Amino acid sequence: MPDADTWIPVATLDDLWEGEVIEVAVEDRPILLAHLPGGEIRAYDGLCPHAGFPLVDGEVTDGVLTCPAHSWEFDLESGAGVNPSTCTLNRHQVRLDGDRIAISLSQGESA
Repeated sequence: MPDADTWIPVATLDDLWEGEVIEVAVEDRPILLAHLPGGEIRAYDGLCPHAGFPLVDGEVTDGVLTCPAHSWEFDLESGAGVNPSTCTLNRHQVRLDGDRIAISLSQGESA
């Protein structure tokens, strides 16, 4: 796994429109990218921490992502659990360089 100071290019803004989520792979690890209203980009582990299902297949409504497997809900701005509130998404740092999106993988950092 890259060290904390390594920035990995994963997508461009053309790949990720505002209000959308996509999944990218970093070293065969699924990463969920979310483009929030207002332009902020968030990156989280791409599998639900509850049961390991791909979050990219979930539904996004009003900034809340609902896992397609068991309907657990997560706030895409913070990664915090909405239902249940005790489960959070592992968040990664994001950097924009022009229209290029790069992330730095965390070592298990919660949102």
